[in-house]
Amino acid sequence: MWKEDVVDLKVSRFFEMSARVVLSLLIVAILMAILAGIGCTFYDLRLILQQSFHSAFKIILVDILTVLAIVEVLRTALAYFTEGRVKVTYIIDTVMVTVLTEVMAFWYKEMEWQEVAMTILLVLSLACIRIIAVRFSPRRFREEA
Repeated sequence: MWKEDVVDLKVSRFFEMSARVVLSLLIVAILMAILAGIGCTFYDLRLILQQSFHSAFKIILVDILTVLAIVEVLRTALAYFTEGRVKVTYIIDTVMVTVLTEVMAFWYKEMEWQEVAMTILLVLSLACIRIIAVRFSPRRFREEA
């Protein structure tokens, strides 16, 4: 029985170290993507002089919101790195930023009312899930006990 525990401990440590290495590489990739997104946003500022303000600002706004969505992904990865688990609220925040980026893009194109209704329903559902996740957080139950 003791040998099984030692093997389980070694496998567990190997998995943990492997996950940390992979996550470290992922964090570097996310940081590079953020830098590339910021560079792309600054490069797209030239469109203000080349296109109409409306279309140029649409592109710049989507660039900025995309970078913010990637920042939320970074926040999720860092939370896993420090706490060893992924917080549901961070994932929901990431999805909400991504969906809101799409909503902002909706302003610049014609949409069917069904698509708009589905998007509103998705945002409301995510908001409700986020409220429930915060209200019934395991950390909150530990603090109350």
